[in-house]
Amino acid sequence: MTSRISIASAFLLLMLMMVTACSQEKGLQINTADIRTFFSPGGGCTDAIVEEIDKAKSDINIQAYSFTSKPIARAIANAHKRGVRVEIILDKSNRSAKYSAADFTVNTGVPTYIDASHAIAHNKIMIIDQETVITGSFNFTKAAEESNAENILIIRNKDLAGRYLNNWQLHRQHSEVYKGRQGN
Repeated sequence: MTSRISIASAFLLLMLMMVTACSQEKGLQINTADIRTFFSPGGGCTDAIVEEIDKAKSDINIQAYSFTSKPIARAIANAHKRGVRVEIILDKSNRSAKYSAADFTVNTGVPTYIDASHAIAHNKIMIIDQETVITGSFNFTKAAEESNAENILIIRNKDLAGRYLNNWQLHRQHSEVYKGRQGN
């Protein structure tokens, strides 16, 4: 289910205040942003993410804790094939998970990294074309779409995307290149 409501703007402001408190940065005043909300189970989160990936023109930066969604992985591979620069940072649990899209993305040539510097690299974000941020509780998994109570926000705002991209780059600096599972 999707909605465009003024409550979303209030939620975004609250979220930004929390981000600011966590990172100890000065606040960011957002005067205009296109915000869409999706909820699962069955709310179309995966389809909305795939749609945004399919619209990407220049770059996609991803951070994920758990990444097993085949539709999202295929959309990422397709974006890479059409010339979009894609880079992915995943939590270290993706090294040993029974299934992780990390092996798929590496095998399709998408630069994939492991952030092992934290107890859990729990970010779930995509920054698309340095303008669109996808974030929320939604793990990029089948269970998140079909079974769990999850949410995403899709926010179009260059200033906010810049903040997320700066944080993504900080995590990229300490992440290790993922070359796939040993023995594969």
